[in-house]
Amino acid sequence: MPKNRSLLAIFLVVFIDLLGFGVVLPLLPYYADRFGANAAVTGLLVASYAAAQFIATPILGRLSDRFGRRPILMLSIAGNVLGFGLLALANNLWLLFAARILAGLTGGNISVAQAYITDVTAPKDRARGLGMIGAAFGLGFIIGPVTGGLLNEVSPAAPALAAAGLSLLNLLMVGLWLPESLTADRRAELAQAGRPALTLGALLSALRRPLVGPLLNARFWFALAFALFQSVFSLYALYRFNLSARDTGFVLAYVGLLSVITQGGLIRPLTARFSDRQLLLGATVGMAVGLLGWAVAPSVGVLLGVLAPIAISGGIFNTVINSAISKAVPPVEVGGTLGIAAALESLTRVISPSVGGLMLSLFTPALPGLVSAALLAALLMYLLNVLKQPAPEPVL
Repeated sequence: MPKNRSLLAIFLVVFIDLLGFGVVLPLLPYYADRFGANAAVTGLLVASYAAAQFIATPILGRLSDRFGRRPILMLSIAGNVLGFGLLALANNLWLLFAARILAGLTGGNISVAQAYITDVTAPKDRARGLGMIGAAFGLGFIIGPVTGGLLNEVSPAAPALAAAGLSLLNLLMVGLWLPESLTADRRAELAQAGRPALTLGALLSALRRPLVGPLLNARFWFALAFALFQSVFSLYALYRFNLSARDTGFVLAYVGLLSVITQGGLIRPLTARFSDRQLLLGATVGMAVGLLGWAVAPSVGVLLGVLAPIAISGGIFNTVINSAISKAVPPVEVGGTLGIAAALESLTRVISPSVGGLMLSLFTPALPGLVSAALLAALLMYLLNVLKQPAPEPVL
């Protein structure tokens, strides 16, 4: 399969995967409410998915280094089919938790998709290829919630059944259309290089490496600041501007659209003109300014203006940091290391909902934005310190 067709195939895999996820995500509070769950239990339900992803994502990434990308993608998508099917059939709160935990354990395949991209692209084209993954991710989140809301009018189980059907379609597409990116020659090369042990210590050892550690640290702190924004934005919009659920959905769709444009169209010219280091620093500054503006926005019009640098900076940083990480490790460790990066992001989605909710309810709607901007100011100082000199490899 030509490289462009492979990129299109993996784009569709990620898009359908995230479309199914987006269909059910906004409806989880309503599922939980059917079984009498209070706000705290609903928060735990949302966090259980991210916690399961935190555990499973680096393992799936490392397994793809060992056994190939295609079989691990198929395994994880099959788990999605079962998880969404169980969600549709759940008749009590425990089954609801089981469905989300299963989906989280098998749904952390974004790192496998990213590793696939690194297999089929040259380093100079890496950010562009990973940008396609980000664009597919964003499109799924734009279309999915709207679709889920419409399906919920038909039946409470319809969104989960639709997500299971989409996952089944995805499984068939991978089985019939997507080739293995680790060829026989490539497998022989990786075998000769030696595969690292599949242990937690081996996975976390990347944090101590001179090049990879700073990039992973930056990935975590940037994601934490961004997750504070994502996790409380709907409540913020209600408390600060009394926006309806529909209006908030339109605002978030606007943010998603800007992110898709950035990752699908702007990344290529930006990476051709600027170094990874310049883009990471610039995106950190842009996100800090945007989040500070979010904290103090006096009107919806101003809010829409400050959301633009948030969306654009997030799209740039998330694409470039994954590209830089993939170029900072040996090919045999790309899947596992990208898995660690994705797991760290999942961890921020466990932390942020509870912390951000407390800030919003106990103090002021501005506090999550102020804290996020402060985190990014500290991250900027860190990056300026650790990325002073170009790396020996063409990473930054």
